[in-house]
Order: sequence, then structure tokens, then C-alpha cells
Amino acid sequence: MICGNCGAENRPGRKFCSECATALAVACPSCGAPNQPGEKFCGECASALPISPGAVAAPAVAFQTPAPVAERRLVSILFADLVGSTALAEGKDPEETRDLLTRYFELCRDVIGRYGGTVEKFIGDAVMAVWGAPTAHEDDAERAVRAGLDLVHSVKQLGPTIQARAGVLTGEAAVTIGATNQGMVAGDLVNTASRLQSVAPPDAVLVGEATQRAASKAIAFEEAGEQLLKGKTSPVPAWRALRVVAERGGRNRSDAREAPFVGRDDELRLLKDLFHATGRERRSRLVSVFGPAGIGKTRLAWEFLKYLDGLVETVWYHDGRSPAYGEGISFWALGEMVRRRAGLLEADDEGTTRRKIAALLAEHVTDEGERRWVEPALLALLGFESGISSDQLFGAWRTFFERLAASAPVVLVFEDFHFADSGLLDFVDHLLEWSRNVPIYVVTLARPELLEKRPDWGAGKRSFTSVYLEPLPEPAMRALLLGLVPGLPGSAVRAIVARADGVPLYAVETVRMLVAQGRLALEGEAYVPIGDLNILEVPETL
Repeated sequence: MICGNCGAENRPGRKFCSECATALAVACPSCGAPNQPGEKFCGECASALPISPGAVAAPAVAFQTPAPVAERRLVSILFADLVGSTALAEGKDPEETRDLLTRYFELCRDVIGRYGGTVEKFIGDAVMAVWGAPTAHEDDAERAVRAGLDLVHSVKQLGPTIQARAGVLTGEAAVTIGATNQGMVAGDLVNTASRLQSVAPPDAVLVGEATQRAASKAIAFEEAGEQLLKGKTSPVPAWRALRVVAERGGRNRSDAREAPFVGRDDELRLLKDLFHATGRERRSRLVSVFGPAGIGKTRLAWEFLKYLDGLVETVWYHDGRSPAYGEGISFWALGEMVRRRAGLLEADDEGTTRRKIAALLAEHVTDEGERRWVEPALLALLGFESGISSDQLFGAWRTFFERLAASAPVVLVFEDFHFADSGLLDFVDHLLEWSRNVPIYVVTLARPELLEKRPDWGAGKRSFTSVYLEPLPEPAMRALLLGLVPGLPGSAVRAIVARADGVPLYAVETVRMLVAQGRLALEGEAYVPIGDLNILEVPETL
């Protein structure tokens, strides 16, 4: 290879001349890609090269990176920071403070990334994140608020006294795509979001009007009044995000007022952490949640589902309930899971069932031989095949969930598991034993009676966690009632708390009874008392 600058001969494959250090590759005048001397067209963009066969290579022209493009976009901006960080660092060893901030920054990146946001920058102990750039989604505002709520709750794991606050605004901003060494998003929206965060109370997320409108189907808010923000000539109306009350976009939101989720933050965080460990470690895991009737097992699972639905990653979520009575109910919960995954209704006929099961397997089980084996087993689960041994059924059902797990973690939530028959218990054991290195996350919700039926449940399993839900303490019960009925008089609160004995379902059903009696009415997001509830006689039983 002859250098076009000094004429020195170089061995093939060299990028720079051994005599004068001139670049030997021929740069494409269109895209800047390097090409070998003698080539007529660019190997990257097919543009004609300014040389002919055998010509001496000219010095390479430096490729000019396209200038970043600035444009106006609708984005949602999240600002969050630690509360009282100066006091936290006071008197501590600098390395200890650095370790705390490092864990905080990692937590911020993790939480924001799970909801599809982009960390724009860290400023001291504050983080700025953006949704809507570089990629936009129709639910960016909701994702940002979900991330803010998750973040202010998650920082508590860094220490018992650590708190955070956040602000979220949605609107137009100047976005520079491909920006380096400068902010990607700029404009008044960024400054206002930072100011809004600065006036938020500890553990709170304040949002602007546009954000509240965009996210209100899935998230409950309360008015926080007009906020006087530094640098703003007019007050800014704000709302406080309370909790997620539905799946993304408001799916499966109940028409009834949902009681606040209280007293179970540690258990919910454990479910989240173990789920992410299942995907990260690529192995199956069993979590069994125990507790008496009405203690909150189903509500815990519902909060977990709302969390999973807000993530940007794909999760194959399934749930099914074991009925307390009836015939032909073996593996009923598992059948519910498969039926919903296939888009089947319980009343669908055999032809519809066979067609949809075939379509489901064609999508997720690519091997034709496996499909011929798995399909009859799924049809048997739904009552349209027979004569297959339990070993064959277990193996085929397990294979189906394993193939799903090849593309994303699989979650199986079994409700009322204490009613499950021995066959379903055996299948869950089989699944966990044979799918050890597959990301399948099994959650069972059961009363303690399950351990009477299967005393060794969970024994010997490598990835087994047992969670027992205790009765809610009195402060949590009061928070539940006052969150559900802000105007409920103290005498009524005391009466309900005393008789509920820490069981949240009792308190919620008492409120519903008062609504049915016309003594409470729903106005907006809250129930309000009608008349004098100070003389309320709370019934001993519902």
C-alpha cells in the first residue's frame, strides 16, 4: 500500500504510513467511511470514490459528525433529590457519604430506567430525568409519575432516616438529539420542574396540571394548591401524586374508591426485588405469601401487578384462582392462566379453543415437534383432550412456560392456593424442580391451612421465600381509613379500628356498608360523611 503523502510503501492492512503517519485509508466523501485504495465505491453507502483502480491513496479526510439537531418536543421532566442531604453528611466520614450517594445514584438510574426514562444529569444529590426524548411514548407522563412515586419510596432502603421528594412537569421543551457535553433538554419547563421539586414535602411527588391530566386515569392525585416558585411571576397550580390505582392507561381501574395501600411497603419491595433477581439470575423462584382471610394478600398481588405493568420490559404475567368448591376443578387456576394468555373466554366452544391454542403455540413454541406434544396437553388442561398421563401433562405445561420465559420473565400468581388440590401443588413442585435455570417467578397466596395440607411446602427448594402478613398496626389502620374517608370523625375511626383487629378488609367493607346506607357519598376521589357520623354505631359484624 503506497502512501499518497510521501510515497513510502507500507505492508497491507496498515492504517497509517510507517514513514510519515499519514492515514492510508481512503475516506468516502459522502459518509466518511474508510475504504481500501483501488476500490471504486464506498462499502458503507455505495457512493463513488474519487480514485481509480491502481491510483495512489489520498490522505483520508476526517469524517465530520453531523451537528446535533434541536427541535421542540412534548416531554415530561422529573426532578428528585434527597431531603436534608447537608444534615445527612454532617459529621460523617467523607467515604461513607460518597458510598451513600453512589448507592443513591445507582438506585435512581435503576428506577428511572425501569420506567423508560433517560437520566439527563445529576446535580449534587438531585437527579433530572426525561421522558419523550429521544424516544416518545403516549404514556410518558404516567411513566414519569410512576417513577417518581417508586423513587421516593425506594430511597428508604438506603437508611431509615433518608427521604426524597420529586417534581414532574409535562410540556414543550427544546430537545437536542445527539447532544454531547451539554444538556439534551432545555427551556423554562426544566427550571420550573426543578423549582416544583424544591417545594415538595418529604416523600411526596408534586406534578403540574398537564401531567395530572395525562396520568389521572392510572394515578390518584389530590390538589396541592398554587405554588409560589422562585423566579416565576405567577403561582403554579400543583397536584400531589398519591398512588397508582390501575394498570397502564387506567386499565382495570375499579369504579369504587380504592383504599390506600398502607403497612405493606416492605413486603411489596421484597416481591419487586425477588422478581428482578429472578430475571437477573435466570432461575426460577417461589414466594409464598401466607395470612388469614382479609389480611391483604390479594391487595399485595394487585400492587405488584400495577408495578409490573408500569415497567418498560416485557413480563409474561399470569394469575389464577383455585375455587373453594365445585367439580372438575383440578388445575383450575392453571387453566385460567393459559386461557387468558390465549385470549379465550370460559364459554368459548371447542373449535374456538383449538384454533386459539394453536395460534398461541405457533407464536411461542417454534419447534414443530414440541408443538405436537404441548398442544394436546394444553387442550387437556382446558377440558378438550383426555387420556394423557400426568407426567406427560406436567412436562408439556412446563415446556410451554419455559418457551415463554425464553423471551421475557414469566410470573405465575396463584390465589387462594390453600384450596388447590394435590395435583396443582405437585405441578408447582415439578415446575420449580425442572425449570431451575429459567426465569419463572411463582407467587402463591394462601391461608395458613395450606401448611396443614402440605406441611413440607417449600422445604428443600433453593429459591424459596415465605412471607407472613401480620395484622396491620393501629397507625396503619387509621391511615387506611382516613385515606379512604378523609372526613370520617375520630369516634368512628376509633370504633372501626378497634373492631377490625388489624384486618384491612373489615375496615374497607364497613365503609362500603356506610355508603350503601347513604351515610357516606363519593365526591371526586374521596368519600365524605353525610350528616353527623360522630354518633355512628358501627356494627359488630358485617
